[in-house]
Amino acid sequence: MHSAGRSWLLLTGFILFYIIYLLFGALVFSSVERPQEDQLRTEMKALKEEFLNQSCVNAASLEHFLVKVLTANKYGVSVLKNTSMPSNWDLASSMFFANTLVTTVGYGHTTPLSDTGKAFSIIYALIGVPFTMLVLTACVQRLMYPLVLAPVGLLQRSGMEPRPATVVHFMLLLILVVLCFFLAPAAVFSTLEVSWSLLDGLYFCFISLCTIGLGDFVPGTQPGQKYRPLYQVSVMIYLFVGLMMMYLLLRTFHKMADLHGLTTFLQLPRCEDDLDEDREPIVEDHHEGQTPRYLTDKAASRPLEPGSQPSYNTINKG
Repeated sequence: MHSAGRSWLLLTGFILFYIIYLLFGALVFSSVERPQEDQLRTEMKALKEEFLNQSCVNAASLEHFLVKVLTANKYGVSVLKNTSMPSNWDLASSMFFANTLVTTVGYGHTTPLSDTGKAFSIIYALIGVPFTMLVLTACVQRLMYPLVLAPVGLLQRSGMEPRPATVVHFMLLLILVVLCFFLAPAAVFSTLEVSWSLLDGLYFCFISLCTIGLGDFVPGTQPGQKYRPLYQVSVMIYLFVGLMMMYLLLRTFHKMADLHGLTTFLQLPRCEDDLDEDREPIVEDHHEGQTPRYLTDKAASRPLEPGSQPSYNTINKG
């Protein structure tokens, strides 16, 4: 099998295993935490009825009630319309939680109640976080040639100098990411989430894709929301693809900084060239009608000496 085919097959395997890993985590979290949540909901309902049936409320009983309510709210259980609230640990919600756990977004709107769930979260994240970074890195590496190297090469062949070409490409990629992963999703979220404004949606997108995850805005948590499981799965896909594009944007900026000498000036490490595509020069001086070397499979698969491997960073800096 061709090396490129093996690479795509391996990447497909990584993504499938990642999905299976999320499903496995969702099943475990749901089976462990949902009974605990049901018990807490029952306790909160009884506590609310007991508090309302008191003929005289003193400061001590009010404080006790508030402490219980705030503690339950920390675990995603509210005394407000408690029976109509959707479960935080059904399969879709558990998978959403698992996804925010391994991507380090971690909104914190839902946390494990049981000691078993907390212990499993530690083990699950220890394996899931590095694996998620591995999958994201592999996806970005496969996107480097079609979204970075080839467009920069096209700009250079149109007559632009190497440095301006990389700047123009980076700005175009930045605009594309802002439009497709910030502004457009923000408009969608402000439409689907009744209480969200466009600014709230933009704020959520930024906080999520920067993995800050404050948790003050979380989609799919409103009571009676239609198609909630499908909505949560869609948000998970958005988060994964969005994080991948953010990583691609950062990697492109790092390569541009290498070319402009910024990393050398600041004495920072240069961006590593991990892919065969990365190791091919964007533009070569070749005769009329000759096939560029970066378009030939033979050249892409031919091993080179480490010191002679050209890359994005080997573009003439003059």
